[in-house]
Amino acid sequence: MAKEIERKFLVRGETWRSAVESKSVLKQGYVASMEDRSVRIRILDEKTARLTMKIGRGTLTRDEFEYDIPVSDAEELLENAIGIVIEKTRYRVPYEGFVWEVDVFAGAHRGLVIAEVEMQAETDNPPLPAWLGREVTGDFRYSNQALATEFEHDRHGLSHTA
Repeated sequence: MAKEIERKFLVRGETWRSAVESKSVLKQGYVASMEDRSVRIRILDEKTARLTMKIGRGTLTRDEFEYDIPVSDAEELLENAIGIVIEKTRYRVPYEGFVWEVDVFAGAHRGLVIAEVEMQAETDNPPLPAWLGREVTGDFRYSNQALATEFEHDRHGLSHTA
């Protein structure tokens, strides 16, 4: 079983774009969503797909199980997603030994930009780039799960500014 250990921040400005090493277009949705667990379907660049189960909430660390699935299966599962299908472009931005993933949302969440960094241990202390804004680690409203499944309930409570 893999562990996901990450911190998440809102993003200020556009200066991060000069350090982008790669980008991918993602579509993702949830076929199961509970308070402390979820089952996500993700299609990456319309070429590959993964099914991901995550268990845990409100901490830096969660259990994570991921499996490759056929894109055609993922497309069918997304048609049955709870709430909305998230559309975003993910940019990989290296910074002082860590790789930040900056998600620029399209569709229903257009204008929202969130950066996250995955760590090896909760004790890791990644240097924070100047373009980061307010930390939203542990704020469920900014999780992809909530952005997809609780969109109608909470969309007015989200801040798109850092």
